[in-house]
Amino acid sequence: MCGVVGIVGNHAIAQSIYDALTVLQHRGQDSAGITTMDQHNFFRIHKSSGLVRDVFNVNDLNRLKGNMGIGHVRYPTSGENSIYEVQPFYVNSPFGITLAHNGNLVNTNSLRKQLFETQRRHMNTASDSEVLLNIFASELDQFQHYPITSENIFSAISKTHQRVQGAYSCVGMIIGHGLFAFRDPNGIRPLVIGERKINYNKTEYIIASESVALDILGFKHLRDVAPGEGIFLTYSGQLITKQCSISSKYCPCLFEYVYFARPDSIIDKISVYTARIKMGQILGKKISKEWKNLSIDAIIPIPETSCDTALEIARILKKPYRQGFVKNRYVGRTFIISNPNIRKKSIRYKFNVNKAEFYKKKVLLVDDSIVRGNTSRQIVEMARDAGAVNVYLASAAPEIRFPNLYGIDIPNSSELIAYQKSLNEIRIAIGADALIFQNLSDLENKLKKYNPQIKNFESSIFNGIYPA
Repeated sequence: MCGVVGIVGNHAIAQSIYDALTVLQHRGQDSAGITTMDQHNFFRIHKSSGLVRDVFNVNDLNRLKGNMGIGHVRYPTSGENSIYEVQPFYVNSPFGITLAHNGNLVNTNSLRKQLFETQRRHMNTASDSEVLLNIFASELDQFQHYPITSENIFSAISKTHQRVQGAYSCVGMIIGHGLFAFRDPNGIRPLVIGERKINYNKTEYIIASESVALDILGFKHLRDVAPGEGIFLTYSGQLITKQCSISSKYCPCLFEYVYFARPDSIIDKISVYTARIKMGQILGKKISKEWKNLSIDAIIPIPETSCDTALEIARILKKPYRQGFVKNRYVGRTFIISNPNIRKKSIRYKFNVNKAEFYKKKVLLVDDSIVRGNTSRQIVEMARDAGAVNVYLASAAPEIRFPNLYGIDIPNSSELIAYQKSLNEIRIAIGADALIFQNLSDLENKLKKYNPQIKNFESSIFNGIYPA
């Protein structure tokens, strides 16, 4: 999972891209990068490992000249976790193209072989994003005239869709032409577009992974980029769009709503905050009907993603809502820490208990999801150590039993605590006195009502069905 942003403005936009990346930081903590295009048709690039605030200083931003640019924050799921994998990527032919990508390709190896053997294109990293860039570049290279047209760009996007399999939301720039963006035909990874009126004659545009990036910069949220759609923005700020896939359909990733996206974002017409409220309502009703025997003194969220869900559960069950865990806000999201040893160690550093909320109490802990089980196991232990009599655990998401192929770091089923285990076996492994999961069909059906265009969600980690 990564975050991308692209802006075409009427003034220097490096600072705006930086600001957008800071609110997309939750989508990737390993590295950050910005590429701008200046008035002389040169790419200005600065990227490195680390958080956005650590990668860029004032001098870096001043050197990123130009009114057009793209940015990226990375959470590695493909390739290596090294400085060479930091995006945006660049290729010099045709013209000079740079690209930032959120998602994951599933046919990377065959594409890499094909590019090298038949199109003489060499990739210098193990990143699937560099492969995607070269696929697009090779298709654009079929047009030998200058300048190329928007139709040429849309044709290259269409042929990229035909060759590439997986999830991808991309922003990029072509020297001498402008900024482009496209989203995979299933719309697995989010991408939104917004505008900001400067005066009656001038409009600035932004394309980003989440609508929150538009909000903080004062852009109006126009709409989501449709699955399979191509976007082209010229130097002068002309917006041109076209559907570039004959088999597009809305199939957004359900885990975006469960965990990844910010609650103040809207993805494919569904408020992430509303989705998490509904998760709590569905789960609360399930507990009230199927777990009446549980004696609960307090509902305690495992912050922060589950807080809204837990509050609704408490309302429905008419039980006190308590903040039993204090989060260290200077420790990042442990799920997206790539090193498993660091991830396990960080869990203890991330939370501390408010012992008064646990001592001699029967508590229902609420988490957004249970993936590897490391966090859940340690959280339950912490609750018991604080004096809890009984520790129950509820998950706002269903059981995660299958690997993810589309940009979430769940590559191997054997890492998943729910893999080939019964509910009771999972409960024992975590150490909880009771374990309650969300029902997948109930959750999907509730969220579909907010966008009738969504017939199915990308829920492969829950049901093993892979749309791409």
